[in-house]
Amino acid sequence: MSYGALSGPAVEAINRGCALTGALHNTGEGGISVHHQHGADLVFQIGTAYFGCRDARGRFDLARLKDLVAEHPVRAIEVKLSQGAKPGLGGLLPAAKITEEIAAIRGIPMGQDCHSPSRHAEFSDVDSMLDFVELLAEETGLPVGIKSAVGHDEMWEDLARLMAGGDRGVDFIAVDGGEGGTGAAPLTFADSVSLPFRLVFPQVYSAFAREGLTDRVVWMGAGKLGLPENAAVAFALGVDLVYVAREAMLAVGCIQAQRCHDDRCPTGVATQNAWLTRGLDPDSKSERAASYLRAWRREMLKVAEACGVEHPGLVTGEMVDILLGTRTATPLWRSVGYEDPGWGLPSAAQQEQIRQLMAGAPAGGSAPPSATAVDAPDDGPEEGVGAPTADGGAGRRSRIDDAATPG
Repeated sequence: MSYGALSGPAVEAINRGCALTGALHNTGEGGISVHHQHGADLVFQIGTAYFGCRDARGRFDLARLKDLVAEHPVRAIEVKLSQGAKPGLGGLLPAAKITEEIAAIRGIPMGQDCHSPSRHAEFSDVDSMLDFVELLAEETGLPVGIKSAVGHDEMWEDLARLMAGGDRGVDFIAVDGGEGGTGAAPLTFADSVSLPFRLVFPQVYSAFAREGLTDRVVWMGAGKLGLPENAAVAFALGVDLVYVAREAMLAVGCIQAQRCHDDRCPTGVATQNAWLTRGLDPDSKSERAASYLRAWRREMLKVAEACGVEHPGLVTGEMVDILLGTRTATPLWRSVGYEDPGWGLPSAAQQEQIRQLMAGAPAGGSAPPSATAVDAPDDGPEEGVGAPTADGGAGRRSRIDDAATPG
């Protein structure tokens, strides 16, 4: 979510909340501002307008990009092809929300609406997109991935086929479902264009699974995945990380007043009006953002524990059922058309790394076992209780033995 769409205090609160919890903060396509520099590591998003890394004519400027990522804690670069709630459309920042600071960061003029183009100028197809991704990776030394909404799946099949050669590829893929929200899209697009996450992520993942490439890509998901039940399904489908957007906005004060477009957000979240933004205190709101992230993580771990695994990334499509009322339950992997129940899981080596990472983490347990517990550890019997007999038993014959003894 870009600075410009969101206010400076809102961006600062989210950034500080991410820093408190070790989460990554995606800049959105609006560039890096001073509000992004409060401790969190950044994912720098490059949109179709190349804000923050463009020249005076709006053309992509590689030198500016290199300077930008060298000066800030950027850990990855995301090339945004499209967004779930506005696929095929560029962004729009109304003139009323453009301040001199925003104009300087984006490299745009004051006093007029800021339109982002609907497509990139640096590449025109999957092949040239991979060349652009490789250029960015080589010049910056950072992981480079793509973010996109999904309609037809031909593009993803082409991408998997080209990556199968092994000499080029994206480091991560963020699939954005049509449920994603934005205040910068016509209602028809937000409601009815772009397919839902649960439908399209399996299409993209399957194209890479058939080529044996899923472990070469970090998978991200977006589209109401800030709700743990939705995120659990996403992890079972193969997602490694999830984006949260509206939940972060709600945590820092959004009341969904639907005034994002006219610069009159009453809580100061989506406005540049100084009178309104002064009511958003980054100190308290950053704590609320951090509390949300911690609560989300805790609930995800509890869901994983209920499934019998140590981490949400180990939840499989066999552990999730898709219900048709109260009549049928279909395993998730069959429901989405996966060819193998193991699709969606990391590699065996990655699974072991996850288990090692989670070793010693707090988890639900039980009371201390008694001396009569079936699989109790052998710490030695208490005095007078269960003392071993000469034949190695515990001083009592089993019912089976008793029943088998004549007489």
